[in-house]
Amino acid sequence: MFLVDTNVWLERLLDQERSEEVGRFLDQTSPAQYCLTEFAFYSIGITLIRLAKKDLLLKFVRDTISDQTVVLVRLGPEDIERVVTATERFRLDFDDAYQYVAAEKHNLTLVSFDTDFDRTQRGRKTPADILGEPPVARDKPPTKPARRRSRKP
Repeated sequence: MFLVDTNVWLERLLDQERSEEVGRFLDQTSPAQYCLTEFAFYSIGITLIRLAKKDLLLKFVRDTISDQTVVLVRLGPEDIERVVTATERFRLDFDDAYQYVAAEKHNLTLVSFDTDFDRTQRGRKTPADILGEPPVARDKPPTKPARRRSRKP
């Protein structure tokens, strides 16, 4: 099962640079495998309303949520301590830590374009990774900077 991150959905909904990659992922995997956090769902809603794309939001809801194609997952107040710990441990912002903990709690593969997840134990997959396609250069994990030598005498 896949926890599909906000940026993946928005990439397709807004027909951005990697929309075709997301389209292939959605076409070649079963919708029964997709999960979406309530937090991501609301983030998508906020973004689409801000962009004056209310019709697109309503279509997204009809196509994914209303027919229960996509499983909505949520974290409860009892999970927030884990979210805070993830922000500190992996240097994630709240929304990324929320996604990370939701994937961990529900044992889901996180599908995201956000390289911040590469710093975590669970990591993330891009839609291309799931399909076995070659990675896009910006999706490769960042290389560690060379260690600076101490200038002690």
